[in-house]
Amino acid sequence: MIDAAEEDRLTGRTDAASERPSPIDLDRYVPAAITFIANKWSRSSSTLYRRRFGVGMVEWRLMVLLAVEPWITAARADTVIGMDKAAVSRSVRQLEKHGLVALRPNAVDPRRREMALTAEGRRLHDRIAEVALERERQMLSCLSEDERERLIDMLDRIHRNLARIGTPLPRASDKES
Repeated sequence: MIDAAEEDRLTGRTDAASERPSPIDLDRYVPAAITFIANKWSRSSSTLYRRRFGVGMVEWRLMVLLAVEPWITAARADTVIGMDKAAVSRSVRQLEKHGLVALRPNAVDPRRREMALTAEGRRLHDRIAEVALERERQMLSCLSEDERERLIDMLDRIHRNLARIGTPLPRASDKES
């Protein structure tokens, strides 16, 4: 059994409160809030969409993008959705296997392929969209119309601001570990 002194040594805790960094307040830390909401939303959506429609969340995100922007490359999907190329590639293979996505060579670079929803893919997209929009309505039902508009505006500004965020420079205290 580990005594308190040994536990403090193993975890890096000290008696001097001033030496301990303050823990992040997860109720006020915006990146955590966004992540927690996104994770819970994605998990429940993926379960529902997979059970009812045979596609998971990654495939659904790609279908949504292709409904808006057909005949794009995987690189474009990566940029818009923020997913890595491997995940997009796996999703494209699944969607193509089920006849939901069509592929063609890019006119400029035939090594690259462009993708778009097939008619069957568009029909499935439209069915899932009805469910997705109803789930969104339920999620946001605790907000007034004005609050929803402000939330959308704030999230858009945060999203655009991400490009400005650089890697912070290390502090002297970071090197002491």
